[in-house]
Amino acid sequence: MINNLPDHWDLEADVVCVGSGGGGLAAAITAHDHGSSALVLERTDEVGGVTAYSLGEVWVPGNHLEAEQGIEDSWESGFRYVQRLAMGYGNELSMLNQVVHASETIRYFEDAIGLKMMIIRECPDYYYGLTNDSLAEGRLLECEPFDATVLGDWQEKTRVSPHVMYGLTHEDIFSMGGSANIKTWDFTKMAERLTKDERCLGSGLVGYFVKGALDRGIPMHTGVNVEELIADGTSVVGVRGTQDGKELFVKANKGVVLAVSSFERNPDFNLTVGKQLDAESIIMPEIDGAHLRMAGSVGARIASVPDVTMIGFQVPGEELQDGVPLWRNPMAFMGLPHTIMVNRAGKRFGNESFYRSMFFEIDRIDGQTQTHPNFPCWAILDSQAREKYPFGPIVPGQDMPEEVAAKADTLEELAAKVGMDVAGLRQTVANFNSYCETGEDPEFGRGSVPWGAYMGGDRFQKVNPNFGPIKQGPFYAVHFKRLSNSGISSAGIMADQHCRALSWRNEPIKGLYVAGNSVARIDTGAAMQSGMSNARGMTHGYLAGRHAAGKPSDLLAGAIEKIGI
Repeated sequence: MINNLPDHWDLEADVVCVGSGGGGLAAAITAHDHGSSALVLERTDEVGGVTAYSLGEVWVPGNHLEAEQGIEDSWESGFRYVQRLAMGYGNELSMLNQVVHASETIRYFEDAIGLKMMIIRECPDYYYGLTNDSLAEGRLLECEPFDATVLGDWQEKTRVSPHVMYGLTHEDIFSMGGSANIKTWDFTKMAERLTKDERCLGSGLVGYFVKGALDRGIPMHTGVNVEELIADGTSVVGVRGTQDGKELFVKANKGVVLAVSSFERNPDFNLTVGKQLDAESIIMPEIDGAHLRMAGSVGARIASVPDVTMIGFQVPGEELQDGVPLWRNPMAFMGLPHTIMVNRAGKRFGNESFYRSMFFEIDRIDGQTQTHPNFPCWAILDSQAREKYPFGPIVPGQDMPEEVAAKADTLEELAAKVGMDVAGLRQTVANFNSYCETGEDPEFGRGSVPWGAYMGGDRFQKVNPNFGPIKQGPFYAVHFKRLSNSGISSAGIMADQHCRALSWRNEPIKGLYVAGNSVARIDTGAAMQSGMSNARGMTHGYLAGRHAAGKPSDLLAGAIEKIGI
């Protein structure tokens, strides 16, 4: 290991957490509560990280809230669910470690910081019905609205999401018919919450953790760009960063926790580590793989699982921050009635109502022609869709900017305008319209996944929430760009059961921990489920904080013995 000790230290704590999302804040709070001092270093001017951008869902099998509601579940069932979906790309001990500790983590933070969670009612597991270990509801949790005024001076320095309506809970949204029916919503409650600054979803979730850090007097330093790990030849003992153009050396007496999310704002890493071509991003530009650069210098091992490329579009004039475009992800509206997704041949290529089906197909390579047959791709929708449903921030009835969508009176004109096969589109729409009569899709199973109907359909639509014919002009074609995966990267740092970073010899690197999306997703493998990332971040932070403070969890040993792996 390197030896690059500085001649002085500017700051010092037992546990130094790099990144202020759920993982970093959870680690700092846990370490503090177990007898160690902690501080948080954040690169941007706001705390909250990618957690604040999210829908705030936390996937926890066998949680205590299920038991209180009479929902039968267990961590054993949750383990089998992940094991089935991982397709052999994960590590079973890591999967077990996550599901065993997730429920304990939720209980811990409820008691420690007053985190208030509730079940998202009627929200099924992604793969409900595919396996006996899936549930119709209970595992997906969200926080109760958080009063951000209690943050004091940090109220304005705690990040909120530009992507989701953080003034409403899932229950609020779906009690009004879901986002598909935004045209008929009553926005009174949302207006009241925004006026009071009561935050929901990911912006609310991270608020609880920021408040937990403030209550403990845990220093949170913003504007600190951590660039290098400091080691003494045997252990990681601190970090070097810059703040306001000056070097800053921070000593970590017991450990450094890297919780800086992914690498998707780094085009080189996207291509060489993540295998994503020309991908844009919906998250803050500072998320550029700092954990890979820093941990690599002390011999940390990188691992990856199958990647998923998302897609998105940009509305002219929208910016994430000054000069940085704001990209919109169509995950929740690809499967709405009167809308399909097609490739340049004018053909559908997946189940639009279940984004996992679509996004795996984007980067499929045709070995015979050495091409990506499904990219570029377009959303095709008719005037019924524009009259009834939102398209990202473009509300029903609002004109589609010409920079977003091509428009034509006929499908044939539309195909020709965007360079798509005319006959192919004509036939695809005819086939799809016939499927709308029965609500069954013999090609790709659209409308057959319960989660897709819940999240991406119109529950008031007859026959099937995900079906409605494309037949009323004018017609629209929205061209999509590739997007990276919202901070949920395919690759990260390998870690053990205590979230200690591992070397290429699978040995813990003394003094170095990782959390959240900085950790290789071997605890999920090829599986993806809403709420897994937030659950991982909180759980990793909890485990890292305990171990660094000298109070490691011993739950895994009992779980191994019980389940027999």
